[in-house]
Amino acid sequence: MIIADVVLCDMKGERKCDVKVLDGKIVRIASRIEGEERTSYAGCYLIPGLIDTNVELLDGHLNSNHLDKISQQAIKGGISTVVLMPHSTPPVDNEIVLEFLQKHRKQKLGASIETTVAATKEDETLSNIAIMLKKGALAPFMTTAISNNLACRIAEYVKMYKATLFCKAQDSSLSSVGVMVEGEMATKLGLVGIPPLGESVHVARMIEIARHYEIDIVFKSIASPRSIEMIGNAKKEGVNVYCEVALHHLLLSDAACEGFNTTAKLNPPLQQHDDMLKLQEALKHGNIDMLSVLHQPASPVNKDVAFFDAQYGSEALEEALSLYYSKLVRTGMISMQEMVRLCVRNPARSIGKISGEITEGDNINAVLFDPNENLHVKNRLSLYDTEILQGRVKAVFKNSKIIEV
Repeated sequence: MIIADVVLCDMKGERKCDVKVLDGKIVRIASRIEGEERTSYAGCYLIPGLIDTNVELLDGHLNSNHLDKISQQAIKGGISTVVLMPHSTPPVDNEIVLEFLQKHRKQKLGASIETTVAATKEDETLSNIAIMLKKGALAPFMTTAISNNLACRIAEYVKMYKATLFCKAQDSSLSSVGVMVEGEMATKLGLVGIPPLGESVHVARMIEIARHYEIDIVFKSIASPRSIEMIGNAKKEGVNVYCEVALHHLLLSDAACEGFNTTAKLNPPLQQHDDMLKLQEALKHGNIDMLSVLHQPASPVNKDVAFFDAQYGSEALEEALSLYYSKLVRTGMISMQEMVRLCVRNPARSIGKISGEITEGDNINAVLFDPNENLHVKNRLSLYDTEILQGRVKAVFKNSKIIEV
């Protein structure tokens, strides 16, 4: 198979070329390769498969059907690997549930499914982190709604096993009754707000733990510009802390909650307009390490209720690459190569993988993306429902197979 006339874009930049693939392995990359199996994809990008490390299952229920659905949705959006958050039902806090997930890891015609594991159990005791890491778990996950003593014990395990800690910074005493960000919109709707201070206070706490134990921490779905500023300052001081930001927080503010729009009820909540603009500036200046579409799917029965009672979350996996391209690349906020850094290389590093380049001798794991085709979003559980996005995934090359989308 010769994938011809594509614009190959990876961490080495963009170049127009042909790519020859034999038995799933890239055997040659050149400006032009002749052969009977040559198929032209003029005008299309060929990029590494995206990786999203912040994905949840429908209504948080862990079962085979929901895993299959996530895998199929992700591949349509150009995502070749999804990493699940462990706070499901049942939670991924023991080796039995981990083994169940690992049996579903490789999907023939969909995205690969990986998982983090919960560092604590529901009763706020430590889970068996050591055994789960030995059995192939990618990273332990914790929220900051635990004691300092417990957080330090988790850090010790992370240091011992040279793992990366995934951390959600939140203050349970501030967020337990709030349903959206504190501000004018919350007041207008008569809803209890969550102060952004709750996130930044706990980011500061975990930065000091990372500094003391000399461990790597990835802060998940950061929404406060102040948190990003602190993480950036800590990096300059040699602390290994990194931030992930959800696409929604870059594109939408709490104004999306107008009219009690439950689709815009997210965790963390959408921020006020000025903070949204500050997040965009942070992205432009390279202060964000990775992106996620923060796929938190909820059934209509859990969304078609009062805002206070509605489940958190929105869907975005199927439109992921089209959203990144339309909203960030075409608008000039970032380049296509920068998108690969944020959506492939850095997420891969956070789970101990190497990705981001399309190189001779490697197995092909790439997405064919046509920037000239449109994608009409038709999903009322998506924040982008009815929008027409620029660009769509045509095919995914994975595991020696071509998955047509």
